[in-house]
Amino acid sequence: MTHQRFEDGKRVVERWDRCFTAVSAEPRRQIIASLVDASPTESVSLPESAINPNVPVDAERLRIELHHNHLPMLSEMEYIEWDADPFEAARGRRFDEVAVIFESLYSATTEIPDSLVVGCETLERKRETT
Repeated sequence: MTHQRFEDGKRVVERWDRCFTAVSAEPRRQIIASLVDASPTESVSLPESAINPNVPVDAERLRIELHHNHLPMLSEMEYIEWDADPFEAARGRRFDEVAVIFESLYSATTEIPDSLVVGCETLERKRETT
């Protein structure tokens, strides 16, 4: 029994570490947030869905970073599936593991400090509707 609890504990720690790694970069957060807001069977277009509208970005550089870094990472974690042509992403098999972070934030926007909301279009919009 103790061995099983240890294995379960170890597994859940690894899953949480993966979730927080996934959301540790803005383009990945934007993609996940876009997919949370989309219907479960809908794809989101890239690189548009990876851009924070409040932060200027070099679209070509972002496209390269998405293709070589962010999308393969999210795909390996099974949070998304993606295609290069057309350049888009959809929910992966384990998407719910990372989506819960955003859903929890969305339900608590009034409790999040302004320093983490103001300038984040998605959280600002969610706060206005609560």
